[in-house]
Amino acid sequence: MEQKSILITGCSSGIGYCAAVGMRAQGWRVFAACRKPEDCARLQAEGFESPLLDYTDSATIDAALEEVLSATGGTLDVLFNNGAHGTPGAVEDLPTDALRAIFEANFFGWHHLTRAVIPVMRQQGHGRIIQCSSVLGFVTMPWRGAYNATKFALEGLTDTLRLEMRDTPIDVILIEPGPVTSKIRQNAVIHYEKWIDWRGSARRTQYENGLNKRLYESRGRDPFELPPTAVLEKLIHACDAPRPQARYYVTVPTYAMGLLRRVLPTRALDWVLSRG
Repeated sequence: MEQKSILITGCSSGIGYCAAVGMRAQGWRVFAACRKPEDCARLQAEGFESPLLDYTDSATIDAALEEVLSATGGTLDVLFNNGAHGTPGAVEDLPTDALRAIFEANFFGWHHLTRAVIPVMRQQGHGRIIQCSSVLGFVTMPWRGAYNATKFALEGLTDTLRLEMRDTPIDVILIEPGPVTSKIRQNAVIHYEKWIDWRGSARRTQYENGLNKRLYESRGRDPFELPPTAVLEKLIHACDAPRPQARYYVTVPTYAMGLLRRVLPTRALDWVLSRG
């Protein structure tokens, strides 16, 4: 049987790295893409094929996919869009350019790669496009407006794509983690410091007593936080199941918020979400 292939983005750490290791252990040919050359080199030293892929640079997206297709003879069984970052801060303090920047990394780049993969999968007669979204793709939390917005946009676009692909052999799938161990908080600091003038904000005291402590202090695991292997389990099912689910929840908070969103009035749900 020919070895199946998967392109995974954002593989330098966290969910992406765990997915790359786990899918290779499952017998897949894994293309573990990273944004930085040094991370690609590290993964190549571990035996991975690791193309350079930066969602904010369309040339690297095209080159990475061409590298994959050249290696496989023009096929790709699964695309797992995963790489993303946060830009913490109150919505009123987010410069519009900050939103443009995060949408390039978390949304527009994903769309570029997805569109490029669809003709390949259509031609070969099968394929799965799996999007790593978030519980914050269907409920919001304070101080995460930029990230919330990209994930809500991703969910809307992905749901539409899934409907449109019903007449094709391509499955479109969402994985929606809640708190999962990763470096997303540490990686968000550089974007926070670049874009948010918290000292000049009307909410300065809230930043000092809340968000800054979360970003800069080591506070251990979040409640209900799971290791990235929890996402890997859902990814394996999404790749292998004859009829994969349209969406996969991961972690207790994701299941809980999915339920509360359906049963609570908006103001009651707002109260719950504002506590976190």
